Amino acid sequence: MNYYEICKITGVLRYLPAKSREYGDTYFMEEYQNQYHKTYYDDEPNLRSLAKRRLAVLKSLEPEGFTGKTLLEVGSAAGFFLDEARFAGYRVEGLELSSQEVAYSIDKLGLDVKKKSVLDIGVKEWANRFDAIACFFVIEHISDIEGIWERMEAWLKPGAYLFLAVPSFFGPSFQTNPSFWLQTHPEDHFYDYDVNSLKKLLSILGFRMKYARPMSYHQKRDLGLLGKLPTWAFKRFSNLMCYGDTIEVVFQKK
Repeated sequence: MNYYEICKITGVLRYLPAKSREYGDTYFMEEYQNQYHKTYYDDEPNLRSLAKRRLAVLKSLEPEGFTGKTLLEVGSAAGFFLDEARFAGYRVEGLELSSQEVAYSIDKLGLDVKKKSVLDIGVKEWANRFDAIACFFVIEHISDIEGIWERMEAWLKPGAYLFLAVPSFFGPSFQTNPSFWLQTHPEDHFYDYDVNSLKKLLSILGFRMKYARPMSYHQKRDLGLLGKLPTWAFKRFSNLMCYGDTIEVVFQKK
């Protein structure tokens, strides 16, 4: 079976067997618990710590700070990242599909979160509205690839930042054990990216890359020569090349 179609211009992979599904309350809670063996709410301290680390990355690019600047999170879940971003000085908004998480964000945290898909908002409706957009493990779920990227470009102001976290095919699983990758590939991931395909795609839209790192190091998954390196050397290579099964990247709109 042919599982992938490759974009000749950007190198983005389209996963051909992908299927749409509903992203309601049970999806979010069950998927999170299945992957991390704890509920999303039980993991709040770790999620807030991760949010602070991500905000520190943005702060390194914005030394004057975030006060008065606007940030949108697409797929904001219960709002922990938005809450930390608000504490840091951003004026924040969120989009989330789970009614339970939207209610928690509004009622418990007092956040401005809408129960809408990113595609429910018109391209021009939020033109030049945000100084930053955060989108963590969301874009791979969206089948309308032109729609999502058109909005990211249009909604950001010149000089604004796009912060993404995505699964990456330039990592130990896909590169050295593709059969395992395919066996575990989520059926609702329509597109797969790596740092180079994102760089090519976003350069076409007028962005330049400012930051790229693997989110974690899984040397034991690497069945090739890299898996035999000393741990420090593997991490150094991974950081240099953004080699990982999941990655974080920040792009700035020109």
